[in-house]
Amino acid sequence: MSNQHSLWLAAQQLAATDVIAAIATVSRQRGSLPMAQDAKMVVAEDGRRWGTVGGGCTEADATEQALKAAKEGKPAFVQHTLNADLAGDLGLSCGGTVELFLEPIVHSAEMVRLYGAIADAIENRVPVTVRTALDWSAGPSKIAIIGDEEIVVGSAPTHDSPLTTHDEELTRTPRLIVIGAGHVGIEIARVAAGVGFHVVVTDDRAEFANADRIPFAHEIVVKDFRAFLDELRLDEDDYVLATTRGHAFDAQVIERTAASSARYVGMLGSRRKKEVIFKALEQAGVPRDALDRVKVPIGEPIGADTPEEIAVSVVAELIRVRRGAREAQ
Repeated sequence: MSNQHSLWLAAQQLAATDVIAAIATVSRQRGSLPMAQDAKMVVAEDGRRWGTVGGGCTEADATEQALKAAKEGKPAFVQHTLNADLAGDLGLSCGGTVELFLEPIVHSAEMVRLYGAIADAIENRVPVTVRTALDWSAGPSKIAIIGDEEIVVGSAPTHDSPLTTHDEELTRTPRLIVIGAGHVGIEIARVAAGVGFHVVVTDDRAEFANADRIPFAHEIVVKDFRAFLDELRLDEDDYVLATTRGHAFDAQVIERTAASSARYVGMLGSRRKKEVIFKALEQAGVPRDALDRVKVPIGEPIGADTPEEIAVSVVAELIRVRRGAREAQ
């Protein structure tokens, strides 16, 4: 379950109850702030909370303001500023302004359906556009555009201006394909699932690739590696890891994925392993520029040793690539 999926699922569940609740979403931000561009939080008056919009004083204030919007029954924009001087006094290296969009969670069958459809779309990696009107004087006005389907609550809001609607583009969840279900591969899958990747794990051994052993994976495929690779279609939001039990299998993975559209291709192993496999692949006709984009060894250089530590280092690298951060020099 991805982070965004769990938030919309929580909204769906709250819409089916009579608990006062709301959604707070980062709409825009300026400066250096301790929150992601797509940060979101669901809060309920009974104290339950899902997600975060930055923590600290901002989150406490946002919670109070979101619940106030829920009680008033109308959406609102609010701004929070972390003063640079205050940040310096507190020893923080940040300062700036964030605008939050606050949306009451209305208790109705229509909202249950809409929130549930958004959650399902995220889980199934289908892009979603969510548009919410600011004027709820005649009741909630919201639309979710999921593929060719439109789910409307109230009168469908039109995108006249940012002053009358809040628009949110929910892109597909990035997919991580772990090819090889050994100890390290499984730990990478576990950590990646926890930070919002759609995780696919494949192995040619059913005793390694199964739901009992990998309950956190979104998809598990038991298939010969070559057959799996023959059917694999990669896009720019895909990440591929070769974590098989042997050089020959890893070489098959790199041969089939190095020149693909995947955003990231990496192989578990040493620099010596890289030299041996890459030399053989180049002799077999794999372009050198395609091989040069493959990351080996994988992971941030934190001295990781155990499967669990290696998983943290690898997923940290995947997050850096996903967020577009620069590589440390």
